[in-house]
Amino acid sequence: MNEAGRAAEALAAIHLERHGLEIVARNYRCRRGEVDLIAAEGDTLVFVEVRLRTRSDFGGAAASIDRRKQQRIVIAAQHYLARRGTPPACRFDVVLLERLDERRLEWIRGAFSQA
Repeated sequence: MNEAGRAAEALAAIHLERHGLEIVARNYRCRRGEVDLIAAEGDTLVFVEVRLRTRSDFGGAAASIDRRKQQRIVIAAQHYLARRGTPPACRFDVVLLERLDERRLEWIRGAFSQA
């Protein structure tokens, strides 16, 4: 991961913590997928994809999270949950950054589902 990607994830984590979430893991990887941030919001486990785009000529940050990318996130989430006992309620969120500027950050709760 490059420096800009690390900065985007750090900015996203700070934003989520300011809104009451607790970051429990960063860059969780398994063989077939990865999750940028895993956070707890009350009893809900939140799997967060962070996307940074400095140009929007290919659809911006949101357009880069296609079905295939969603599946890789879900696979990593399932792998993470398999290591726990009874799985908690879960949600998949996306944090979009068009620049490394928290004022230009968009947090989409429940951006996609496991289906």
